[in-house]
Amino acid sequence: ADGPSGMRLDCGTKAFSLPNGTLIASTFNKKIITELYGFLGLEMVSNKVECLLGPGMNIHRHMLNGRNFEYFSEDPYLTGIMASSNVKGLQKAGNTGSLKHFCCNNQELGRNTIDCTISQRALREIYLKGYEIAVKNGANIIMTTYGAVNGMWTAGSFDLNTLILRKEWGF
Repeated sequence: ADGPSGMRLDCGTKAFSLPNGTLIASTFNKKIITELYGFLGLEMVSNKVECLLGPGMNIHRHMLNGRNFEYFSEDPYLTGIMASSNVKGLQKAGNTGSLKHFCCNNQELGRNTIDCTISQRALREIYLKGYEIAVKNGANIIMTTYGAVNGMWTAGSFDLNTLILRKEWGF
């Protein structure tokens, strides 16, 4: 089920709504986020949903990004810690969440066709760090972004998906 602010069920079933990612991150409280998403995990079990499409983990880089509400922060460390707490809560109930959108999804307009040109240093220190933290803390599903990074579509990027994600981080 889609889940930037709780679980969205398109079948007409009502679901509990949660605060958005930015508000959650502003608590700086790992324990309460894990507990909150543990409750969401129980709701997922009762609705036979195994995976939440979230947490959204991209970095707040432009104030007009249409998905900033579902992302945590402009800080990669805070993003990684909040995403880890989110996924740990879901996993306690026997579910999981899909980290999204790996990586550099910083705009809605043209997000299916954009090619983000980013230095390796900025990519590692800003855009990938939160994902690295979450993966090393047990996240087990990742959704790539729709666009390209440095000329390569993210879903087909050997560097991102194999060298970094699998070999470096142990995904």
